[in-house]
Amino acid sequence: MTTKVAVVVGSLRKGSVNRIFAQALAKVARPKLDLQIVEIGELPLYDQDLEGELPAPVIRFKQQIESADAVLFVTPEFNRSFSAALKNAIEWGSRPWGKNSWAGKPAAIVGATLGAVGTAAAQSQLRSVVSATGAALTVQPEIYLNYRDGLIVDGEITDESLRGVLVDWSAKFADWIARLRAPALTF
Repeated sequence: MTTKVAVVVGSLRKGSVNRIFAQALAKVARPKLDLQIVEIGELPLYDQDLEGELPAPVIRFKQQIESADAVLFVTPEFNRSFSAALKNAIEWGSRPWGKNSWAGKPAAIVGATLGAVGTAAAQSQLRSVVSATGAALTVQPEIYLNYRDGLIVDGEITDESLRGVLVDWSAKFADWIARLRAPALTF
């Protein structure tokens, strides 16, 4: 059975390296993981005044997160942090009080950037925020992709070494999800 993973890409740009990476990773992760991008661009800025009657984009977003078996955050790095769009999505997912869509959800973080250190700083900060939502983050293995031209062509990973790393990462994430979703043994 394929595990459904909601993918939250922190960059709103349609041609972003993180969107390209997420789409290529989805191909590598099949058939164990079915990675589906959940759009966040239409979410209004979080405002507690809107919690009384949630806007339609928020309802759609929360339903997509809740119907998935797990969540994958794909983050860019802006000014040594993750994007405001991603923070906004996390806020809406955790609200209103008592209706946290992230709680107990198996999750992982990856990211790509043109910079030499990948998205290490952004992922570190994002881990702190996502952990506060109650999502069950796996932290190993880590993927800090240094994106370069030709690495992904027509949606396919061209570097066999990277493909192998991503196949391994996908298997470990699938195992993490299965462990967390397995029924607890009682004695």
